[in-house]
Amino acid sequence: MGVFCRFSQYGAVFCLALSFVGPTTFARALEKRAEPAVAPHISTFSIVAYDQESKEYGIAVQSKFFAVGSVVPFAEAGTGALATQAVGNPLFGPRALELFKEGVDAKAAIEKLLANDPSRESRQLGAVDTNGNPATFTGRDCLPWAGGQIGEHYTVQGNLLAGPQVLDAMAAAYESARGDLATRLVHAISAGQAAGGDARGRESAAVLVVKSGAGYLGLNDRLVDLHVEDHPTPIRELQRLLDIRHGQLAAAESKTYLRQLKRSSEAERTRLIRSARQASERAIAVNRASDLNWWLAAQTRLLDNDQEGALEAAQSALLLSPSWPRLPEATRTELGVSPALVAALREDDGFRRLWDALAVQRPVARESVINERAE
Repeated sequence: MGVFCRFSQYGAVFCLALSFVGPTTFARALEKRAEPAVAPHISTFSIVAYDQESKEYGIAVQSKFFAVGSVVPFAEAGTGALATQAVGNPLFGPRALELFKEGVDAKAAIEKLLANDPSRESRQLGAVDTNGNPATFTGRDCLPWAGGQIGEHYTVQGNLLAGPQVLDAMAAAYESARGDLATRLVHAISAGQAAGGDARGRESAAVLVVKSGAGYLGLNDRLVDLHVEDHPTPIRELQRLLDIRHGQLAAAESKTYLRQLKRSSEAERTRLIRSARQASERAIAVNRASDLNWWLAAQTRLLDNDQEGALEAAQSALLLSPSWPRLPEATRTELGVSPALVAALREDDGFRRLWDALAVQRPVARESVINERAE
């Protein structure tokens, strides 16, 4: 022990601790430090759901708790989803997913997670298993009002709520909502907030939706993974982020149609162009602040023989990001703005003057450009 202590001041403390209290007592002390005597309550409300048609699993949550999305939701494509809250335990998430893979249903999985848990009565869980079977658990010591309810392929739960009407509103909103799973999940927690939500207020929110190969470049399963960590109106901000994500997905769909054009027959060409344009217009509808969305719209409108619409879209892109004409041509091409597209647009005198002015960094008044196009 003396030799070891020469190397490390902290090692000396460690050795002395073992010599006085013994290894068993020391291990118990570490266990106590691992879970604080007063654990922070993730007082919140959440919905966990499975979309049988799209094969997506998802969770949405809001709380008066900082960064709730970093603790509560767990999901894996083709496997299931779990929310752990009240006195949450992030270790439950991976374990629940393992149990689902073993064929354990949601109710039995929750029972297994809580079987030897000394904090069982302070836990709240909601889950859907691989087949979409829902289950929820609320411990007796969760802060009131607390409870949960299940529906077809979904479960809602919450603690420290304004009352049971919060869950009633969430369930009704989810069942009546239209759109993809992420949209319906956010709609549900928005309804819960409108019915009173967390009795203390609001701070953070998150939505997670997984589907096999639906993430970035198909390399992960996170179709939607959005967090609002600290905001006065977190669900409203979450909806704004979801709109941007939907814009990304619509743009990706449009680009898929455009790629198919290269190997399409003449008979298919018209259908693909119209489909590409419709998807690009959806991208703009949900996110008008993206210059890339506007460039994509310019391309699809031009292919659809809408010269005026293409010019309007390209002009909008330049007003959002005036540096485009100063980017290297290769960079513009890589980002989806081809020399052919620019050449076609430059046939218009007004656009050509705008492009050339920006190319030499001359300031262009937004009002003058808008007025010129109006004429």
